[in-house]
Amino acid sequence: MYYYWHTNIANSLVTPYKETVMIRRLIITILTITILLLIPLIAMQFTKDVNWSPFDFLIMGTLLLSTGLMFNLILKRVKKTNHRILFYSIIVSLFFIIWGELAVGIFNTPFAGN
Repeated sequence: MYYYWHTNIANSLVTPYKETVMIRRLIITILTITILLLIPLIAMQFTKDVNWSPFDFLIMGTLLLSTGLMFNLILKRVKKTNHRILFYSIIVSLFFIIWGELAVGIFNTPFAGN
């Protein structure tokens, strides 16, 4: 009886909470990305210096979404704080390197911006 309760009922009681937390984190991530993408969209209404095409919004949205999902994955899987900080630092560094390359072409790759 204990084995049945421990494996089936206990897991069913814990699972909805974990799923709710994961869904809440995903919603917060998507809302944050939306707010961040609204900044250049609003700036385009007031100045000609910001000139993003729909493709620019798509690329930046994809870059932000992948970064946010990796943050959520690390938060879920990595337990030690020092390891989390290390992985977060690596992800943020990669984000800024890719963003810089796409924006101005730091490394002069074919993906470089203007």
